[in-house]
Amino acid sequence: MSERRVALVTGANRGLGHALAAGLSRHGLSVVVTARDERDACEAAARLRVQQPGSQVEAHQLDVTDPASVFRAFAETRRSFGRLDVLLSSAGIAIDRGRSASALDMEKVRATLDTNLMGAWRCAAEAIPLMRENDYGRIVHVSSGMGSLANMTSGSPAYRVSKAALNALTRVLADEVAQDNILVNSASPGVTATRMNYGGEAVSPEEAAKGMMWLATAPDDGPRGGFFQGRSVVPW
Repeated sequence: MSERRVALVTGANRGLGHALAAGLSRHGLSVVVTARDERDACEAAARLRVQQPGSQVEAHQLDVTDPASVFRAFAETRRSFGRLDVLLSSAGIAIDRGRSASALDMEKVRATLDTNLMGAWRCAAEAIPLMRENDYGRIVHVSSGMGSLANMTSGSPAYRVSKAALNALTRVLADEVAQDNILVNSASPGVTATRMNYGGEAVSPEEAAKGMMWLATAPDDGPRGGFFQGRSVVPW
């Protein structure tokens, strides 16, 4: 079994996911970099090893919409390290920009929910039993301010609904594992300079990742079932 804590990051081949994987590695964790395409995952892991000599980085193919792929990635992580301590669910899509809820494209809605909600749910379901084995876990769902019901407006309805639902899942899971040393939280990176940027002044993925790292490495008395941007609470 690895003596280091082990983190798995979904969607870690580029953008925010890659920045989060790099941050966890710098923090001293062993990191499993995952992506839908195995080659992309391997290339991202190789970049991290070059950037951070001596880091423990492994690559696995993981398509969050494919239950078999999810199961395989977590099983391989357990085989390699004997544990899992941190799950950062960063994989997500935004494919309904400019759409209205009253003139919807159901296929885009289905694909968005399958990735942004069900994908994170599948991963959490695999991660929690592994975390319970060591009485330690941190799960961070990468959400969005666009999923805040308090601030909800129109536009991009599938994306908004998927992130609001992801926040609900965060609350449900956080309560379910309340007796375990597993903290589940949602985090909004804010407007970030990635391919999913919806416009506006954006911060770099590296800067956004810094604001989320504290949830992934929170102490045992850290927050649970919260929604944050940086360390500021976002209204549900």
